[in-house]
Amino acid sequence: MAQKIIEIEKSEQALSLFGNFDENIKLIEKEYAVKVICRGNEVKIVGEQAAVDSAERAVNSLLAIISTGENLNMQNIRYTMDLVGEHQESAIRKLTGDCICITAAGKPVKPKTVGQKEYTDAIENNTIVLGVGPAGTGKTYLAVAMAVKAFKEKEVHRIILTRPAVEAGEKLGFLPGDLQQKVDPYLRPLYDALFEMLGAENFQKYQERGNIEVAPLAYMRGRTLDDSFIILDEAQNTTPEQMKMFLTRLGFGSKIVVTGDITQVDLPDGKKSGLIQAMKILKNVEDISVNKFTEKDVVRHKLVQDIIKAYERAENKKK
Repeated sequence: MAQKIIEIEKSEQALSLFGNFDENIKLIEKEYAVKVICRGNEVKIVGEQAAVDSAERAVNSLLAIISTGENLNMQNIRYTMDLVGEHQESAIRKLTGDCICITAAGKPVKPKTVGQKEYTDAIENNTIVLGVGPAGTGKTYLAVAMAVKAFKEKEVHRIILTRPAVEAGEKLGFLPGDLQQKVDPYLRPLYDALFEMLGAENFQKYQERGNIEVAPLAYMRGRTLDDSFIILDEAQNTTPEQMKMFLTRLGFGSKIVVTGDITQVDLPDGKKSGLIQAMKILKNVEDISVNKFTEKDVVRHKLVQDIIKAYERAENKKK
């Protein structure tokens, strides 16, 4: 049996490390098959040598997160353990203290994974970014956060959010109301993200002034969008013609972020996805970045990761 002792500077850090009813440490004990004991400001890890080494690296990485004022939760503990398994836990330090903006409720918005950090850096440094990956990776949420940041810092005068009104099994005609009321449900995730960042009152005010526009993709045709931060969401449901039309709306002083999940295309059979085509055509164009997320970047419930993996396995079996 091997053992390792880790000194902790402050008792509050030890409390954060262990969590309510020791739930955080139980995760580590289960993952590495070790025993973790806390005595004062010392944490002792006992078990097989290789397991103790891995658990020690995980605990030190979690303490690095705690030292920046971050709270530990199921997501960042599991993510840390994944990085430890790949000997990439040093990447955790890239994520600490990097706040994009503060929500209306006072909550800081930060990248939570290395993939998310690379995505926000790409948005910062490129004019057009394609963010492609599974549900729950924060593609749209972080893009909206970056848009709000650029707007508040007066880098752009407008935020424009759009998505194609393609049904995921339902028909637009069956929805009540006029055209705007019919397409509003499709734009709801974009509204929700903006409400959270700005608050409902500010959102209303900016929308009335024309600083914020949320509209279906069809409304973009024939326009040139200057000094704007433009987000195209659910882009896997665009046709190649729609994607080309959208990307050529880019005006001076503007940024475009395109997000989508190429495993969830709702286009009629036989129609090609404009996002899949754009990823191939634009991958080597300067000032355009194609960022791909994986299930490791999922920041929702752990089951979402498991569901994505299960579907990937089924898809690979089919192929």
